[in-house]
Amino acid sequence: MNGVAPSDPLDSADYDPVAHLNDIFTTPGSLAALPSVSSSLTTHVTSLSDTIRTLVANQAISDASSVTRVAHAKADLDELFKNIETVRGRAIATEQAITAMTADIKRLDATKRNLTVSMTALKRLQMLTTAFEQLKAQCKLRQYRDCAQLLQAVLQLMAHFKSYRSIDQIATLSRNIAELQSQLLEQVCEDFEITFTKDEVSIRRAMLAEGCEVMDAVGDSARTRLINWFCNTQLREYRQIFRGSDEAGSLDNISRRYSWLKRILKTYDEDHVYIFPAAWKVNEILARTFCDNTREDFKGTLVKTMRADGGKSLDVNLLLRCLQETLDFEQYLEKRFAADTRVSIDTISSREEKPLIFGKAISEAFEPYLSLWVDSQEKALATLLPVFKAQPIRPPDEEFNTSAVLASSIEIFQFYKVTFAQCAKLSAGSKLYDLSVIFAKYLDNYSEAVLLYHLPDKPGAALPNDETIVTVLNTADYCHALTSQLEERIKLRIDEEYKNKVNMEKQQDTFMGVVSIAIRAFTKKIEIELEPIWREMRNTPWSKLETVGDQSTYVGELVRVIKAEAAKLLGLIVKEQYKRAFCDRLVENIANTILANLMACKPISEVGAEQMLLDVYSVKKCLEELMTLTAEEGATAPATFIKHVSRAISRIDIVLKVIQVRSSPPEGLVQAYLIHIADKSEPNFRKILDIKGIKGRDLSERIELFHAHKAAYDSLVESNPVMGLLNASNINTSTVGGGGMPAIISGGPGGVGLMISPGLSGKFDAATFGSALMAGVKEGVDRLGTPGIGSVGGSTGANSPGASSTQLNAGVNVADVAKDGVAGLNESMKNFGRFFRSNRFGSIDGK
Repeated sequence: MNGVAPSDPLDSADYDPVAHLNDIFTTPGSLAALPSVSSSLTTHVTSLSDTIRTLVANQAISDASSVTRVAHAKADLDELFKNIETVRGRAIATEQAITAMTADIKRLDATKRNLTVSMTALKRLQMLTTAFEQLKAQCKLRQYRDCAQLLQAVLQLMAHFKSYRSIDQIATLSRNIAELQSQLLEQVCEDFEITFTKDEVSIRRAMLAEGCEVMDAVGDSARTRLINWFCNTQLREYRQIFRGSDEAGSLDNISRRYSWLKRILKTYDEDHVYIFPAAWKVNEILARTFCDNTREDFKGTLVKTMRADGGKSLDVNLLLRCLQETLDFEQYLEKRFAADTRVSIDTISSREEKPLIFGKAISEAFEPYLSLWVDSQEKALATLLPVFKAQPIRPPDEEFNTSAVLASSIEIFQFYKVTFAQCAKLSAGSKLYDLSVIFAKYLDNYSEAVLLYHLPDKPGAALPNDETIVTVLNTADYCHALTSQLEERIKLRIDEEYKNKVNMEKQQDTFMGVVSIAIRAFTKKIEIELEPIWREMRNTPWSKLETVGDQSTYVGELVRVIKAEAAKLLGLIVKEQYKRAFCDRLVENIANTILANLMACKPISEVGAEQMLLDVYSVKKCLEELMTLTAEEGATAPATFIKHVSRAISRIDIVLKVIQVRSSPPEGLVQAYLIHIADKSEPNFRKILDIKGIKGRDLSERIELFHAHKAAYDSLVESNPVMGLLNASNINTSTVGGGGMPAIISGGPGGVGLMISPGLSGKFDAATFGSALMAGVKEGVDRLGTPGIGSVGGSTGANSPGASSTQLNAGVNVADVAKDGVAGLNESMKNFGRFFRSNRFGSIDGK
């Protein structure tokens, strides 16, 4: 080591000299470097000492400079404080000088202001005294125009002297003005009374008009007194005539009352309109007073009638006639006195208008007795239903139209429209709610007594002709749309406390149920035509077929009949969603009928099963063309419908694929069943063995293998609903597409279909339709969202049997729910709403 570098441990804060020396002299030979190390250390110490001396000298110089600057700063502050005190003293002196100089000016300003106020007050007092004297003179001369102007001036001037009333002269002048004002009021009223008594209105019209100006000047109380006197004078004769005589005041003479006021208003327009200022609205107040008196008269008359014999002598027809005349009269007054053009009070939007001037002005008296009117409407509806029931589907002189509805449906909703408008004018409370309940009741009755009368839904009932079915379908659809509109209109007009009680969803469900029955009737017609063909299928010796050839002989006739009958019926159905519903239902029925016939075709050999697969493929191609039978050339069926056909036919395919497997080796048949049918049900497996004709020891052997192998499959369901259709008992029109089959209502031209099961009895129950529908959706037993069977969005293949909880017919156990049975339910429920928002035949207004 030759020296000490700046970065040596010597510069460290925790320097250890012993350790440093040991590092330098690690060996005895390194001691030769001791002189050079000593010299380096000496040089380093000298350098440090010089640095310390320099820093100490600099710090000493800096401290002396700081002390000098502090001393100078203190001296400057002392000088500044002295200057501030000097300025403050000068400011005080200046202020005192200015105050002394302006004191006299302030006194002069106050004196000037007081003089101005005094002069103004004296001037106003002089003007007030002069105007008062002139007013007294003009009052004696009955110069009312000048009196009105002078009185206004006097009252305005007197308002300036309210604070001076403690002065005797001012108080006396104020009393004199009040007395003169009262004198003017009495004088004008006297002139009016004399003029009208002597019937000199036309002669003294100008003076009376000027008198009204005086009344305006006197104040609101004077104007009100004159108007009340005029109204009482005009109505004196009315009260004497209609209150003094029971005959004249009876409800029979209600038209005379209204004619009387119209005559008075005409007289007012000819003689009195130029007397009273337009802003007073005297004619409107006169009409309002008339309405108040008339309303009280009617209340008294109706109370007496009700007390006399409990209301038995009250003629409902007379009450309705009086009510209608009253409504017409109120509307007449409304149009006459309305400040601006209003929409007719019959319209729904009247709730959003300005308050009516004469709304319920007289008709309020009839409101407590509206229950009689409501009862009369119910009786009228009760008499209409038998008439509607007896009407033919269409008048004999009219041609059939595929869009036609029953004339009775138009009549009943027209009746509802008129009745609703009348009731809404009088009551938006309990009576309107009672009327809505009656509306709902007779919509149910109409559906049951008229629509289902023409379209009976009972086992064994004869099917009506096509014209009847399509007319009932159109009518049910029309009624569904108008029922929804009727509910909305009632909720718009009824009071808030009753709004949530108005509910016609049950009636809408009822009409949708009738639509479902109509579509079921159409499919039933095709089922009847197909029954001989199914009989031929069942009579075919499926166990004796040796080879697979072209399609079986019955298939060609089956396809021909399906296309011919379906095209005829589709041509009658107007709306696309109902065409889709019909096609969906027909597909389901044909697929289920084929499944039901499999058990009746036993035994079926492997070759027979293969032939059946080929036949089913031909049927599938036929079904895929249903939606295009009545469409334009080149049109294609919706993709959702094609998927629906594929899913329906796939149920048959999975069964036939199992039957197609050879009986030996037995493991192959068991494995095929577990893969395709994919359930744990021994009874279902026995059905397959029965169809294949396996009996005795072979049957027992395969059942044992079934139980042994099914444990290896984790995804098996308890029972595949498809197997529920493999019953020979299903081959009859009461279950296969009959009363026990669900009705299908499509959600739109390309939407999801809804299956509605009216019950095993085949009779539609309107009272339970809505709750049954929602229960079906919640339990996952309908077609919505069921991927395997009859749903949109699912898929079925060889390894996906599509097991679901869909109730395909009366023979299916609802509790047999597949694990994927409710997949896609939420999305399907959205599509379900599209059907109820579809376009309808008309509106509640009959357009």
